[in-house]
Amino acid sequence: MSASAPAPPTTRPDPTSRGILRTVLIVLCVVAAIYLVYLLRKPIGWLVLATFIAVALSGPVNLLNRHMPRGLAIAIAYLGLVLIPIGLGAIVVPPVVREITDLANNAPQYVQDAQDWFNKNDTLRRLDREYNIGDQLQRKAEELPTHLDDAASVLSSVGGTIVSSLFAAINILILSIFMVASGRRWIDWGVAQARPEHAPRITRAFDRIGVAVGNYVGGALVQATIAGVTTFVVLTILGVPFAAPLAVVVGFFDLIPLVGATIAAVLVGLVTVFHHFPIATIVWAIWAVIYQQIENTVIQPQIQKRAVQVHAFAVLVSVLFGATLFGVVGALLAIPFAASIQIALREWWDYRQAVKVEMPAGVDLPEPPERPDEPPARLDLPPGVAPPNGEAK
Repeated sequence: MSASAPAPPTTRPDPTSRGILRTVLIVLCVVAAIYLVYLLRKPIGWLVLATFIAVALSGPVNLLNRHMPRGLAIAIAYLGLVLIPIGLGAIVVPPVVREITDLANNAPQYVQDAQDWFNKNDTLRRLDREYNIGDQLQRKAEELPTHLDDAASVLSSVGGTIVSSLFAAINILILSIFMVASGRRWIDWGVAQARPEHAPRITRAFDRIGVAVGNYVGGALVQATIAGVTTFVVLTILGVPFAAPLAVVVGFFDLIPLVGATIAAVLVGLVTVFHHFPIATIVWAIWAVIYQQIENTVIQPQIQKRAVQVHAFAVLVSVLFGATLFGVVGALLAIPFAASIQIALREWWDYRQAVKVEMPAGVDLPEPPERPDEPPARLDLPPGVAPPNGEAK
């Protein structure tokens, strides 16, 4: 019987080539995903803001839902959200517009007063004669009212930006309304897709994130309201004009963590310099320092004691990142976002610790069973001795 022909050797792809091809495909997919996120950065930002608004308003909506239908509760909560900026704008915008108009109309008189003051000083009078400063200021002041038309044209050119901002705000509100109305069902559906042993931890993490964000937003609004009201009282006592708009500015900046209150205090201090220097400025500076200490040691801990405590370094980093990505809005969202990440990491760490099984001391681990496909161990026999069972050497 003739020996059969040997089978042709099978060719396998080079493992090095397969690894290179897999790496190239992974890199291309990552680059494509990053580019897609870059193209969709604007709607992604809208989704982030809508999620934050939905989580922040879920608390008031749930509270109102105990006494009325959920749809009506959502409508009342969002109506209040829309009326707040409208009311603040009604307080701030009219005085600012009125003062800008008065400044443009009274600029020639201001320049004349300054020129009279120059004439009473020998040094300034000499400089005025050499460089003709007074006449140049007078001419510019007379031309200032005519530039109001140019300002109006500039305002009309930014109309498109305002319209696009309103479009973005409407879309964000609509997205957040959908999230408030159906968000819990989406969360329950997502949790149901997870493994049963993971579902309680995921649900607890979402609940804790919602409570933390709601507590932080509510506490920040109360804290900003206290800062604005106390500012209005102090400025009214000092007789500083525009006490209400300045109080709104202080309340808004107080929402910005770490540096907002300081920036607002400096702005109000500059206003007091032009009103009644140095008495009003000194009194305001003393009050600002004392109030910030009271806010940091008494008001803020009492208001935020139910919220998640975030380390100061994490607060600073999150504020810087948020301000860089989304501006002032990002700075406002930084702390609740950092708190959410902290809660998620803590739940993950607790899970990792729970799955670790500690073996009692003195207990030996059982040896793994021998695999049937493994060849038997080689026997080292003396020369000339055949192995048992006819095994080959």
